Amino acid sequence: MARRRAELAQLEQRSAAPDLWGDPEQAQQLLADIARRKQEIAPWDDLARQAQDAQALAELAVEENDAATATEAAQMLAQLRRRLREMEITALLAGEYDRSNAILSINAGAGGTEACDWVDMLVRMYLRWAENRGYATEVIDRTPGESAGSRSITAIIAGAYAYGYLKSERGVHRLVRRSPFDAAHRRHTSFASVDVIPEVEPEEQVEINPDDLRVDTYRASSAGGQHVNKTDSAVRITHLPTGIVVQCQNERSQHKNRALALKVLKARLLERQIQEQERKLAEMRGVPADIAWGNQIRSYVLQPYVMVKDHRTGYETGNAEAVLEGDIDDVISAYLEYKAGGRSPQAAPDPG
Repeated sequence: MARRRAELAQLEQRSAAPDLWGDPEQAQQLLADIARRKQEIAPWDDLARQAQDAQALAELAVEENDAATATEAAQMLAQLRRRLREMEITALLAGEYDRSNAILSINAGAGGTEACDWVDMLVRMYLRWAENRGYATEVIDRTPGESAGSRSITAIIAGAYAYGYLKSERGVHRLVRRSPFDAAHRRHTSFASVDVIPEVEPEEQVEINPDDLRVDTYRASSAGGQHVNKTDSAVRITHLPTGIVVQCQNERSQHKNRALALKVLKARLLERQIQEQERKLAEMRGVPADIAWGNQIRSYVLQPYVMVKDHRTGYETGNAEAVLEGDIDDVISAYLEYKAGGRSPQAAPDPG
């Protein structure tokens, strides 16, 4: 934190220069950097003030031998510990795009109808996690399964550090359970892949030559039947030089679907650019070619026992229901600490 304060002081000194606005673009960037540094430091200052208040309250409880005040002080300290933990994890998100919104894509793998249902379970988990954090969510594309669930879903998760947190979810996710689609209720294993890329900010958007695009329109699919969608509002865009294909069909307006599809395409092109320039393909995507056994990053076992285990970090918990309801902060934190070389993750306490 001392280093960040020193960097802020240097930036503020530069902003006081009389010729600051000789280059307006550079001046605006400098002021934006100052605002961002202040935003980073402010929560730590606030935490320190609250810690002093809690300490003063605890000292008062001792002096007055007041049990009620002691309880209040203990509650304040517990809240501060939780907040400190969250801030320590956020401090690990120092990547160039970690503060960005996230574009989340989930695709069914091996497992047929079971895998399509697993896609719906996963997107529900991530949307609940996002909503609990106050993030905005929007499903921009969904391809339904033949009889249930979804073959693929794409959603935008908008909020500070959404990409930084969710990049830990890239990979194949494995589900083991008794199938609700099997009359004999036999145990089935299903797979789905999760991919996450940062949403591109306007100033970072890559240039796209319109001649490099093939735009197809079609009638959006819907579980409501063929009469639900009367117009060709869905849009599929193919970037011919790279072969990247994106589509969007959730908006009624073809214009809105095209704009969203272009946003996703630009994000994917930026990611490709980063991979080529920095040779970080495994770090930036990390999704195995086969969405099947042996490539999973995490297993969600509901039968014959109950456990969620991350195979990269060793983190595990017996509270699979809470995880599937969106309580994945501990799983994500364990991975971020693991990647940062921090302390080894410990298994979460089993509520049973």
